[in-house]
Amino acid sequence: MSPEAPDDESNQSLWFVVAAPLCWAAHFLVSYATVAVWCERYAGRDGSLYQARVAVAAYTAAALGGIGLIALAAWRRYQHGGGTEAFDADTPLGRHRFIGSATLLLSALSAVATAYSALTVVFIRDCH
Repeated sequence: MSPEAPDDESNQSLWFVVAAPLCWAAHFLVSYATVAVWCERYAGRDGSLYQARVAVAAYTAAALGGIGLIALAAWRRYQHGGGTEAFDADTPLGRHRFIGSATLLLSALSAVATAYSALTVVFIRDCH
């Protein structure tokens, strides 16, 4: 593989672009489901969210770690070939770099969304 050309395009997938938003969506779903089940089954209406908050913190750390790894891979893809060619060119390298830049931006957006959905358990301390 030369520095000017990415791997064969037939081996690349567009699932890479949506990987970070899927991490955020999984975090959102699991976090809210955990708190809902915790409040309904274990804590009761006026119970504490402490253990559910710890679980959401762990989910948040895992999601942000995964999003960070995806962003790192996207940055490497964006910088492929020295980063000198425009990423909007209709060439295999241009498409490769465009996917990297789009994934990097979606990773940043997903990290912010993950942090905002985790903030709910910071401000809400009980099930009431």
